[in-house]
Amino acid sequence: MRILVTGVAGFIGSHLGEALLRANHQVIGIDNFSNYYSKKIKKKNLINLQKNNNFTFIEDDLAYFDLSKVGRIDIVFHESAQPGVRDSWGNNFDNYIKDNILVTQRLLEFFKNQKIHKFIFASSSSVYGDSETYPTREDIPLYPISPYGVSKLAAEKLCYLYYRNYQIPVTMLRYFTVYGSRQRPDMFFNRAIQAAITGSKLTIFGDGKQLRDFTHIKDIIQANLACLENNVEGQVINIGGGSITSINNAVEIIENISGKQIDKSLGLKEKGDVLITSADLKKAKKILNYIPTVKLYEGLCEQVTWQKNITNYEN
Repeated sequence: MRILVTGVAGFIGSHLGEALLRANHQVIGIDNFSNYYSKKIKKKNLINLQKNNNFTFIEDDLAYFDLSKVGRIDIVFHESAQPGVRDSWGNNFDNYIKDNILVTQRLLEFFKNQKIHKFIFASSSSVYGDSETYPTREDIPLYPISPYGVSKLAAEKLCYLYYRNYQIPVTMLRYFTVYGSRQRPDMFFNRAIQAAITGSKLTIFGDGKQLRDFTHIKDIIQANLACLENNVEGQVINIGGGSITSINNAVEIIENISGKQIDKSLGLKEKGDVLITSADLKKAKKILNYIPTVKLYEGLCEQVTWQKNITNYEN
């Protein structure tokens, strides 16, 4: 298969690209190296991909790129987005409109006339907001409480419109708090582990009692690959890790693994920060045979090791 991966230099996109290459697909990856975080980090994410002759990289912005230049595409994994709940307020929302809504519409508009087999969209648990029920099913009312969540929900709605009206074979995966090697530097586990390694101060927003359904990158990749083998067109599917714990408890686990006490302080609760995330995985199990395999302690051990290696290398 010839597979397009958007956001290929990012945390999830780079892992997905590598997995697709291991399965002997041809991967065309595109990324605009947005300034949300360091271009240097993203270039490192591409190193393994660029060693493979079946990988083609395009540096460009999907809001303007001539998509006809990618040639024939069988499958699209749309992983690119402007991330981050905290940064989505105010004038920054322009970036979320462009990168999360307009780019998604542009891809759908182009591929509506192409005979692609699948279009898999990376959505987010942020579309739920403070859910009515936990674990949260895919069919409950959606009330996002951040502009980021609104942008992802709008992109989902566009996907469904093009599925209904143009029969684009769209699948929407709602990721729950993804972690693991290459995690973005602004994300909580990355910041907490870095604090443990370097002795820097860690700010916890709110009281730290927020509960999160942490999902390891290996399980996210497993779910995406399962979409290739199953009839999931038109479906919205939760992808969680089943490792639900509080922020405070997660910090204790990182301290235990690293053998370091983290210098932490409590900050104000961030606007748009939900109290609980918890994925109901019944649908994922039924139609994808998806069962998360990486427990939180095991996954954090892997991420701590990765960050130590990166820190030592950079120093």
